[in-house]
Amino acid sequence: MVGVAGQAARGSDRDGRHGVTTQGTAPPTVYDVASAAGVSIATVSRVLRTPDAVREGTRDRVQAAIRSLGYVPSGNARALAGRRTGVVGLLLPGFDVVPDERPDVVTDGGVRIVDDRRHVTQPTSSNLYFDEVLRGAETEAWQRGLALMVAAGRGPSRDVIVNDVAGRVDGLAVLAQTVPDELLEHVARRIPVVVLADDRRSRGFDSISVDNAAGMRTLAAHVIGRLGIRSIAYVAGPVDSPDDQERTAGFKRALEDHGLASAAVRTVHGDFGRVRARELARTLLDERVPRAIVCSNDQSALGVLDAVLARGLRVPDDVVVTGFDGIDAGRYSVPRLTTVHQPMGDLGRAAVRAIVDRLDRRDGPPRAVRLPVEVLLRESCPPSL
Repeated sequence: MVGVAGQAARGSDRDGRHGVTTQGTAPPTVYDVASAAGVSIATVSRVLRTPDAVREGTRDRVQAAIRSLGYVPSGNARALAGRRTGVVGLLLPGFDVVPDERPDVVTDGGVRIVDDRRHVTQPTSSNLYFDEVLRGAETEAWQRGLALMVAAGRGPSRDVIVNDVAGRVDGLAVLAQTVPDELLEHVARRIPVVVLADDRRSRGFDSISVDNAAGMRTLAAHVIGRLGIRSIAYVAGPVDSPDDQERTAGFKRALEDHGLASAAVRTVHGDFGRVRARELARTLLDERVPRAIVCSNDQSALGVLDAVLARGLRVPDDVVVTGFDGIDAGRYSVPRLTTVHQPMGDLGRAAVRAIVDRLDRRDGPPRAVRLPVEVLLRESCPPSL
């Protein structure tokens, strides 16, 4: 990340004690850093982008000069010089703000006192999943000497946000269904676009996904085949989610494999959120208590656990509950949640790698990476009953 502005003024324009530019003078440039450290501007660039690739002594001199001069790399100048910004983008869905509905608020000396005993904090939609994807992308970008720009938006502002981010980054990773294909095709004329959680090669995009169908088929086969459960309810996600479509297909394959008709399974569609799943589970339990409730993601499964346990039923003795994703919350639920673990962090890392690979090799057909999953049997659905 190197700025390439012209040589800055010297002498009285600087604070002699610290070498810091005073107000009203030109900021230090990469040339200033190179001169102060006694190296080339190419070496300064390597220190800024891939410091581990530079010898320790040289790296220390350059970093000392950067600190002494107060140098900050200029993204705009870097883009003009090298046609790269050193920044990759990650676009995630925007979320509506959840209102604070906690009851019985009183004040004491200006400090709120809230009766929080019955309030369940609800992470909106699947943002725990996105947290892991973001962490992986951030780690990979950092290790490659890149910065990560994260943006979120929905509704009328979405197109403006996408175009704004695309103009500031070298490549963009986007969650499937977040942005219309037509807008992505427009962006892809300028920079590489990678789609997460769906295979979009048919639309010309590189893509990173996980084996949703195989994971759900394997988990459902354990519930039906190994545990011998035939009374099942299925809590699906949004009908337009590529992840949910693949997981539902895997679930149906498991039913076919074991001679169980899809019509025999009560299926309801949620929104991948805990609150909605809790509501759906209450309805299912009112109609008839199934022996197992298979969920298309972990947050839905946690909502189902809430409803089942509130009804006084035991898990897994009365009802088996399973999820999909492998978020940390499932490791600490009571009982702990059986799930299909997908490598969410690896999704983010693979997205950044795909962008970098495409920057280095702009030609060639779209590529798809499909990451493996694993079934984690825990107390909510053990190896045997």
